[in-house]
Amino acid sequence: MALFDRVSRLVRANVNDMVSKAEDPEKILDQALMDMQEDLINMKTAVAGAIATQKRSQLQYEKNLTESGTWQSRAQLALQKGDENLAREALVRKKSFADAAASLKAQLDAQSVQVDSLRKNLVAMESKISEAKTKKDMLKARAAAAKANEQLQSVINSSNTGSAMAAFERMEDKVLQLESRSMAAAELGSAGLEAQFAALEGGSNVDAELEAMKAQMLGGSAAAATPRITGTPAGVNADADAELEALKKQMDNL
Repeated sequence: MALFDRVSRLVRANVNDMVSKAEDPEKILDQALMDMQEDLINMKTAVAGAIATQKRSQLQYEKNLTESGTWQSRAQLALQKGDENLAREALVRKKSFADAAASLKAQLDAQSVQVDSLRKNLVAMESKISEAKTKKDMLKARAAAAKANEQLQSVINSSNTGSAMAAFERMEDKVLQLESRSMAAAELGSAGLEAQFAALEGGSNVDAELEAMKAQMLGGSAAAATPRITGTPAGVNADADAELEALKKQMDNL
């Protein structure tokens, strides 16, 4: 029995969940308003029938009152003519119509209360339906907005924006790294060129200084080869020449 109850409860829960998911607010609102309009038509029909019954009761009541008055007059006439039996018969008829009129009067009073109640209910229903029409448009607009927002949130939640943004930022960092490496390589290349040119410039200075020294030495050798008036001894000149030649050879080896 407990198992049956659990299964029954599970089935009802699944059915209710399916019904809840299948309900479309816009369609349900339209259908509910159509049902209210149908109820209003039925209410109007009921009110019209009650009013018609009341009018028939009113006519019957008035007719019985009239008949009761008529037989009252006939009883008086028969009594005036000295016919008590006829007068008694007329009074019996008069009482019959008077009783019917009294019964109809009680029925008519009840019908009047019923008709008044039905009319009030009809006015209240018409007011509610008018209010429901206004609310229906508002609720349908709210339902449409909620659906649109739900779809938007679903798209946002299902999109891969987060990972795409992370990949974008990662590639941006990589580009910055590549630019930094390129700038570092350019700076290193510029420093190498400057070193090479500095070496060349330094070598040129050395060569120029060497050439100046050679020219100076050559100039000194020419002066030594010129005969001196002071009459320097020949042995001294020979030693100087020998030293000069040795220095020249040393310079050539450089």
